[in-house]
Amino acid sequence: MLLTVNVHQFRLATVLALLLAACFPQALAAQPPGSVADGVVFAEEAQVTFINDVRVPSQVEGLLKEILVEEGAVVEKGQALALLDDRDSVLTVKLKVAEEKEARLNAENDINRQYAVRSQELSSEKATAYAELFQQKLMAKWEARSAQLEAYRDQLQIDLADINKDIALAQFGAKSVEREMAEMAVDKRRVIAPFSGFVEQRIGQLDEWVQPDSPIVKLVQMDRLRAEGYLNYEVANSVTEGMPAILEFTVRGQPIERINGKVGFVGYAIDLSERRRVWVEFENQRIGDDWLIKPGMKLNLKIDTNR
Repeated sequence: MLLTVNVHQFRLATVLALLLAACFPQALAAQPPGSVADGVVFAEEAQVTFINDVRVPSQVEGLLKEILVEEGAVVEKGQALALLDDRDSVLTVKLKVAEEKEARLNAENDINRQYAVRSQELSSEKATAYAELFQQKLMAKWEARSAQLEAYRDQLQIDLADINKDIALAQFGAKSVEREMAEMAVDKRRVIAPFSGFVEQRIGQLDEWVQPDSPIVKLVQMDRLRAEGYLNYEVANSVTEGMPAILEFTVRGQPIERINGKVGFVGYAIDLSERRRVWVEFENQRIGDDWLIKPGMKLNLKIDTNR
Protein backbone atom coordinates (compact mmCIF):
# COMPACT_ATOMS: atom_id res chain seq x y z
CA MET A 1 0.00 0.00 0.00
CA LEU A 2 2.88 2.39 0.84
CA LEU A 3 4.57 1.62 -2.49
CA THR A 4 1.35 2.48 -4.32
CA VAL A 5 1.12 5.88 -2.68
CA ASN A 6 4.75 6.69 -3.59
CA VAL A 7 4.16 5.74 -7.22
CA HIS A 8 1.10 7.98 -7.38
CA GLN A 9 3.06 10.83 -5.82
CA PHE A 10 5.85 10.38 -8.34
CA ARG A 11 3.42 10.39 -11.25
CA LEU A 12 1.72 13.50 -9.89
CA ALA A 13 5.05 15.33 -9.52
CA THR A 14 6.03 14.35 -13.06
CA VAL A 15 2.77 15.66 -14.49
CA LEU A 16 3.12 18.95 -12.61
CA ALA A 17 6.69 19.38 -13.84
CA LEU A 18 5.62 18.81 -17.45
CA LEU A 19 2.75 21.29 -17.10
CA LEU A 20 5.09 23.88 -15.58
CA ALA A 21 7.59 23.42 -18.38
CA ALA A 22 4.87 23.81 -21.02
CA CYS A 23 3.21 26.85 -19.48
CA PHE A 24 6.24 28.68 -18.06
CA PRO A 25 9.32 27.72 -20.07
CA GLN A 26 11.07 31.01 -19.24
CA ALA A 27 10.70 30.37 -15.53
CA LEU A 28 12.56 27.08 -15.81
CA ALA A 29 15.19 28.61 -18.08
CA ALA A 30 15.89 31.58 -15.81
CA GLN A 31 19.20 31.55 -14.00
CA PRO A 32 19.49 32.27 -10.29
CA PRO A 33 21.05 35.62 -9.36
CA GLY A 34 24.80 35.51 -9.01
CA SER A 35 25.22 32.61 -11.41
CA VAL A 36 27.01 32.33 -14.74
CA ALA A 37 25.61 30.71 -17.87
CA ASP A 38 27.51 30.63 -21.18
CA GLY A 39 29.53 33.67 -20.20
CA VAL A 40 26.49 35.69 -19.05
CA VAL A 41 26.70 36.91 -15.44
CA PHE A 42 23.50 37.43 -13.46
CA ALA A 43 23.73 40.10 -10.74
CA GLU A 44 22.14 39.70 -7.32
CA GLU A 45 19.63 42.09 -5.71
CA ALA A 46 19.54 44.36 -8.74
CA GLN A 47 17.39 47.45 -8.42
CA VAL A 48 17.06 50.96 -9.82
CA THR A 49 18.68 53.86 -7.97
CA PHE A 50 19.11 57.59 -8.53
CA ILE A 51 22.29 58.98 -10.02
CA ASN A 52 21.50 62.44 -8.68
CA ASP A 53 19.33 62.76 -5.59
CA VAL A 54 20.19 66.04 -3.88
CA ARG A 55 18.73 68.13 -1.11
CA VAL A 56 19.68 71.51 -2.56
CA PRO A 57 20.80 73.77 0.32
CA SER A 58 21.07 77.46 0.97
CA GLN A 59 24.63 78.74 0.69
CA VAL A 60 24.21 81.54 3.23
CA GLU A 61 22.03 82.42 6.17
CA GLY A 62 19.04 84.62 5.65
CA LEU A 63 15.28 84.92 5.42
CA LEU A 64 13.65 82.60 2.87
CA LYS A 65 11.38 84.95 0.95
CA GLU A 66 10.19 82.87 -2.00
CA ILE A 67 10.14 79.29 -3.28
CA LEU A 68 9.82 79.42 -7.05
CA VAL A 69 8.94 75.78 -7.80
CA GLU A 70 6.27 73.29 -6.84
CA GLU A 71 6.67 69.58 -6.17
CA GLY A 72 6.78 67.66 -9.43
CA ALA A 73 8.04 70.65 -11.42
CA VAL A 74 10.60 70.13 -14.17
CA VAL A 75 13.64 72.37 -13.74
CA GLU A 76 16.74 73.02 -15.80
CA LYS A 77 20.31 73.23 -14.58
CA GLY A 78 21.02 76.75 -13.33
CA GLN A 79 17.34 77.60 -12.77
CA ALA A 80 16.48 79.48 -9.57
CA LEU A 81 14.55 77.33 -7.10
CA ALA A 82 14.19 79.77 -4.20
CA LEU A 83 15.17 83.29 -3.15
CA LEU A 84 16.50 84.64 0.13
CA ASP A 85 16.10 88.25 1.22
CA ASP A 86 18.88 90.09 -0.63
CA ARG A 87 18.09 93.76 0.02
CA ASP A 88 21.21 94.44 2.07
CA SER A 89 23.37 92.60 -0.45
CA VAL A 90 21.93 94.62 -3.34
CA LEU A 91 22.73 97.87 -1.50
CA THR A 92 26.27 96.63 -0.88
CA VAL A 93 26.65 96.02 -4.62
CA LYS A 94 25.57 99.60 -5.36
CA LEU A 95 28.10 100.92 -2.85
CA LYS A 96 30.91 98.80 -4.31
CA VAL A 97 30.01 99.88 -7.86
CA ALA A 98 30.35 103.53 -6.79
CA GLU A 99 33.67 102.86 -5.05
CA GLU A 100 34.94 101.03 -8.12
CA LYS A 101 33.99 103.98 -10.32
CA GLU A 102 35.84 106.37 -8.01
CA ALA A 103 38.93 104.17 -8.10
CA ARG A 104 38.74 103.91 -11.89
CA LEU A 105 38.60 107.70 -12.24
CA ASN A 106 41.61 108.07 -9.96
CA ALA A 107 43.48 105.46 -11.99
CA GLU A 108 42.69 107.25 -15.24
CA ASN A 109 43.64 110.69 -13.87
CA ASP A 110 47.07 111.79 -15.16
CA ILE A 111 46.78 115.54 -14.55
CA ASN A 112 49.45 115.53 -11.86
CA ARG A 113 51.89 113.75 -14.13
CA GLN A 114 51.23 116.14 -17.01
CA TYR A 115 51.92 119.11 -14.73
CA ALA A 116 55.05 117.44 -13.38
CA VAL A 117 56.34 116.84 -16.92
CA ARG A 118 55.78 120.45 -17.96
CA SER A 119 57.38 121.74 -14.76
CA GLN A 120 60.38 119.49 -15.27
CA GLU A 121 60.82 120.71 -18.84
CA LEU A 122 60.78 124.34 -17.69
CA SER A 123 63.05 123.79 -14.70
CA SER A 124 65.52 121.85 -16.89
CA GLU A 125 65.69 124.74 -19.35
CA LYS A 126 66.12 127.14 -16.45
CA ALA A 127 68.91 125.06 -14.94
CA THR A 128 70.71 124.91 -18.32
CA ALA A 129 70.43 128.69 -18.76
CA TYR A 130 71.69 129.36 -15.23
CA ALA A 131 74.60 127.02 -15.78
CA GLU A 132 75.61 128.97 -18.88
CA LEU A 133 75.36 132.28 -17.00
CA PHE A 134 77.48 130.82 -14.24
CA GLN A 135 80.11 129.80 -16.80
CA GLN A 136 80.10 133.39 -18.01
CA LYS A 137 80.46 134.56 -14.42
CA LEU A 138 77.16 136.43 -14.72
CA MET A 139 75.43 134.46 -11.94
CA ALA A 140 76.36 133.20 -8.56
CA LYS A 141 77.10 129.51 -8.16
CA TRP A 142 74.41 128.94 -5.53
CA GLU A 143 71.73 130.29 -7.92
CA ALA A 144 72.82 127.87 -10.64
CA ARG A 145 72.85 124.97 -8.17
CA SER A 146 69.40 126.01 -6.93
CA ALA A 147 68.05 125.84 -10.49
CA GLN A 148 69.54 122.36 -10.88
CA LEU A 149 67.84 121.30 -7.63
CA GLU A 150 64.49 122.57 -8.92
CA ALA A 151 64.91 120.49 -12.09
CA TYR A 152 65.78 117.40 -10.01
CA ARG A 153 62.75 118.02 -7.77
CA ASP A 154 60.44 118.22 -10.79
CA GLN A 155 61.86 114.95 -12.12
CA LEU A 156 61.02 113.34 -8.78
CA GLN A 157 57.50 114.72 -9.11
CA ILE A 158 57.16 112.78 -12.37
CA ASP A 159 58.37 109.62 -10.65
CA LEU A 160 55.94 110.23 -7.79
CA ALA A 161 53.07 110.69 -10.26
CA ASP A 162 53.96 107.35 -11.85
CA ILE A 163 53.96 105.64 -8.43
CA ASN A 164 50.61 107.21 -7.55
CA LYS A 165 49.28 105.99 -10.89
CA ASP A 166 50.32 102.40 -10.05
CA ILE A 167 48.74 102.71 -6.60
CA ALA A 168 45.50 104.00 -8.13
CA LEU A 169 45.45 101.09 -10.59
CA ALA A 170 45.96 98.64 -7.74
CA GLN A 171 43.16 100.25 -5.76
CA PHE A 172 40.92 100.07 -8.80
CA GLY A 173 41.66 96.35 -9.11
CA ALA A 174 40.86 95.83 -5.43
CA LYS A 175 37.57 97.70 -5.74
CA SER A 176 36.67 95.61 -8.78
CA VAL A 177 37.22 92.45 -6.74
CA GLU A 178 35.12 93.85 -3.89
CA ARG A 179 32.32 94.59 -6.35
CA GLU A 180 32.50 91.03 -7.73
CA MET A 181 32.38 89.63 -4.20
CA ALA A 182 29.31 91.75 -3.44
CA GLU A 183 27.62 90.47 -6.61
CA MET A 184 28.53 86.91 -5.61
CA ALA A 185 26.88 87.50 -2.22
CA VAL A 186 23.68 88.43 -4.08
CA ASP A 187 23.94 85.31 -6.26
CA LYS A 188 24.37 83.11 -3.18
CA ARG A 189 20.94 84.25 -2.02
CA ARG A 190 19.47 82.44 -5.01
CA VAL A 191 19.10 78.67 -4.56
CA ILE A 192 20.08 77.24 -7.95
CA ALA A 193 19.37 73.81 -9.48
CA PRO A 194 22.73 71.98 -9.79
CA PHE A 195 21.34 69.75 -12.55
CA SER A 196 18.23 69.28 -14.67
CA GLY A 197 15.63 67.23 -12.86
CA PHE A 198 12.37 67.13 -10.94
CA VAL A 199 11.35 68.68 -7.65
CA GLU A 200 10.67 65.72 -5.39
CA GLN A 201 9.99 67.76 -2.24
CA ARG A 202 9.79 71.33 -0.97
CA ILE A 203 11.62 71.31 2.35
CA GLY A 204 12.08 74.97 3.24
CA GLN A 205 9.24 77.10 4.59
CA LEU A 206 8.54 80.67 3.55
CA ASP A 207 9.71 83.42 5.90
CA GLU A 208 11.86 81.05 7.95
CA TRP A 209 15.43 81.93 8.86
CA VAL A 210 17.72 79.43 7.19
CA GLN A 211 21.35 78.65 7.86
CA PRO A 212 24.10 77.69 5.41
CA ASP A 213 23.53 74.11 4.22
CA SER A 214 19.85 74.21 5.26
CA PRO A 215 18.00 72.05 2.66
CA ILE A 216 15.44 74.00 0.67
CA VAL A 217 14.36 71.67 -2.15
CA LYS A 218 14.92 67.99 -2.87
CA LEU A 219 15.84 67.57 -6.53
CA VAL A 220 16.09 64.26 -8.35
CA GLN A 221 17.18 63.28 -11.85
CA MET A 222 14.76 60.98 -13.66
CA ASP A 223 15.87 61.10 -17.29
CA ARG A 224 18.96 59.07 -16.46
CA LEU A 225 19.07 56.38 -13.77
CA ARG A 226 21.34 53.63 -12.53
CA ALA A 227 20.78 49.87 -12.14
CA GLU A 228 22.83 48.50 -9.26
CA GLY A 229 23.44 44.93 -8.18
CA TYR A 230 26.02 42.64 -6.63
CA LEU A 231 28.37 40.05 -8.07
CA ASN A 232 29.96 37.13 -6.31
CA TYR A 233 33.66 37.76 -5.75
CA GLU A 234 34.76 35.05 -8.20
CA VAL A 235 32.27 36.17 -10.84
CA ALA A 236 33.12 39.86 -10.45
CA ASN A 237 36.74 39.19 -11.44
CA SER A 238 35.55 38.42 -14.99
CA VAL A 239 33.49 41.63 -15.31
CA THR A 240 35.09 44.87 -16.46
CA GLU A 241 33.90 48.36 -17.26
CA GLY A 242 32.34 48.70 -20.73
CA MET A 243 31.00 45.14 -21.00
CA PRO A 244 27.50 44.96 -22.56
CA ALA A 245 24.60 44.51 -20.16
CA ILE A 246 20.91 43.72 -20.49
CA LEU A 247 18.40 45.28 -18.09
CA GLU A 248 15.01 43.55 -17.89
CA PHE A 249 12.38 45.40 -15.87
CA THR A 250 9.19 43.86 -14.54
CA VAL A 251 6.21 45.17 -12.59
CA ARG A 252 4.13 42.62 -10.66
CA GLY A 253 5.93 39.90 -12.54
CA GLN A 254 5.11 41.32 -15.96
CA PRO A 255 7.95 42.47 -18.24
CA ILE A 256 7.65 46.15 -19.16
CA GLU A 257 10.99 47.07 -20.71
CA ARG A 258 14.30 45.64 -21.91
CA ILE A 259 17.22 48.06 -22.17
CA ASN A 260 20.75 47.51 -23.43
CA GLY A 261 23.58 49.20 -21.59
CA LYS A 262 27.22 48.95 -20.59
CA VAL A 263 28.86 48.30 -17.26
CA GLY A 264 29.89 51.62 -15.78
CA PHE A 265 31.74 50.44 -12.71
CA VAL A 266 32.63 47.36 -10.69
CA GLY A 267 33.32 48.17 -7.04
CA TYR A 268 36.53 47.20 -5.32
CA ALA A 269 35.06 46.82 -1.84
CA ILE A 270 33.84 43.38 -0.77
CA ASP A 271 30.80 43.15 1.53
CA LEU A 272 30.13 40.59 4.26
CA SER A 273 28.68 38.21 1.67
CA GLU A 274 31.90 38.41 -0.39
CA ARG A 275 30.25 40.38 -3.17
CA ARG A 276 31.23 43.41 -5.19
CA ARG A 277 28.89 46.15 -6.34
CA VAL A 278 28.26 46.74 -10.05
CA TRP A 279 26.18 49.38 -11.78
CA VAL A 280 24.91 50.30 -15.24
CA GLU A 281 23.55 53.73 -16.18
CA PHE A 282 20.68 53.99 -18.65
CA GLU A 283 18.33 56.49 -20.25
CA ASN A 284 14.78 56.57 -18.87
CA GLN A 285 11.63 57.10 -20.95
CA ARG A 286 9.12 59.90 -20.31
CA ILE A 287 5.47 58.87 -20.56
CA GLY A 288 3.29 61.94 -20.33
CA ASP A 289 3.90 63.43 -16.90
CA ASP A 290 5.35 60.17 -15.60
CA TRP A 291 8.41 57.99 -16.19
CA LEU A 292 8.54 54.38 -17.30
CA ILE A 293 11.28 53.30 -14.89
CA LYS A 294 11.31 54.45 -11.28
CA PRO A 295 13.93 54.19 -8.54
CA GLY A 296 13.36 51.18 -6.32
CA MET A 297 12.20 48.91 -9.14
CA LYS A 298 13.66 45.41 -9.22
CA LEU A 299 15.18 44.07 -12.41
CA ASN A 300 17.17 41.28 -13.97
CA LEU A 301 20.69 42.56 -14.64
CA LYS A 302 22.71 40.38 -17.01
CA ILE A 303 26.26 41.06 -18.14
CA ASP A 304 27.80 39.42 -21.20
CA THR A 305 31.44 38.65 -20.46
CA ASN A 306 32.00 37.17 -23.92
CA ARG A 307 32.39 40.61 -25.52
